[in-house]
Amino acid sequence: MIKRMIALSLLSVFGVALFAAPAPVADVTSGSNDQRIEALERLFTTRTEGQHRMQQQLDTMQQEVNELRGSIELHNYQLERILDRQRELYAEIDKRMANMVAAPAAELSNADEANASTNSMALSENENEAYDKAVNLILKDKLYDQAIPAFQTFLKTYPKSSYASNAHYWLGQLLFNKQDWTGASAQFQALISQYPDSNKRADAILKLGITEIERANTARAKQLWEQVVTEYPGTPSSKLAEKRLKSL
Repeated sequence: MIKRMIALSLLSVFGVALFAAPAPVADVTSGSNDQRIEALERLFTTRTEGQHRMQQQLDTMQQEVNELRGSIELHNYQLERILDRQRELYAEIDKRMANMVAAPAAELSNADEANASTNSMALSENENEAYDKAVNLILKDKLYDQAIPAFQTFLKTYPKSSYASNAHYWLGQLLFNKQDWTGASAQFQALISQYPDSNKRADAILKLGITEIERANTARAKQLWEQVVTEYPGTPSSKLAEKRLKSL
């Protein structure tokens, strides 16, 4: 009697499971109760193993997608840096050509200007190297804790850098991931206030709202997300802000 009840229970479970996904064909309606139970157990084991293999494949695919995204972001960043440096080089060549055709009376002044330009380029190279090093700690080395002081030092050393807005964003994101809501908020706020044309401003406002929620400032978070929807309609940041507003 007990075996029959077990067999009926397994049959009811597998009646649903058999419609969910293809499984090996097995006759579970004929033979003795023991034979039916053994057939059901084999079917259950086969299905479980198949689902486990599928989950492993999905996990592997997700990992590969994440790695590809990181690689694409790194390549885009490196291309942007190459283009920036090419533009700087072309500008420097133009300046040197202008100096070569200048009047002899201005030779001393031109020499001083060339020296200043050389010093400026040296500073720019150091600035680029410092920024590249900080970014690579994230994208290449995955040393997130070490990247935090690297960006802090960069912003302190080069506060007027053209990379400053991005540095604030990276630093804010690193602190955000560590759930340092106050520190992350300060960096996102600096980007929003000081760099209104930054392409990361919308995302910074969105994440600033999240830090406010984490600090129980719901009204402020609502205001920030509404700002994203109003100022950046149709963008991914706006769509995420709309979802956040609906969840309040």
